[in-house]
Amino acid sequence: MIYVLHREQQLYCDRETAWRFFSDPGNLPDITPDDMGFTIISEPQSEMFEGMLIDYKVSPLLGIKLHWQTEITQVNEGHSFTDFQKKGPYAIWNHFHEFIPNEKGVLARDTVQYKLPFGILGRWMHRLVVKRKLNRIFDYRQQILEDRFNKKSSKNTAL
Repeated sequence: MIYVLHREQQLYCDRETAWRFFSDPGNLPDITPDDMGFTIISEPQSEMFEGMLIDYKVSPLLGIKLHWQTEITQVNEGHSFTDFQKKGPYAIWNHFHEFIPNEKGVLARDTVQYKLPFGILGRWMHRLVVKRKLNRIFDYRQQILEDRFNKKSSKNTAL
């Protein structure tokens, strides 16, 4: 079964500022909860491009370290990009990031399509653990982005 996670967040900055932040994989550890043990093991790249591979170590469950590799499969500079899991804990992970300018700044929209391995056991794990864990990760991310882009002191990047 393929699941879909949608998230949106208003950011009080311009699209260029949002793009610079989100298109830099080096910022991922900052928006991921510490208990995930998220570390990037790839060499840093100067800018995102289609075909770019990014390797991570992550501990999604019980502190077990896993290798995760994503490929950037689509880039529309300043507007959107997609990362697709090539290796990792999911049977499918396809994460579309979109940045939509509006009168307040930019709406950051995420759509993640994902599937767990192991058939019925995977569906059972989704209900018991995975769905809640993903929501917690994205809630954490939302709070970090709120602090970074929407606090009074960060209004200097606003439109």
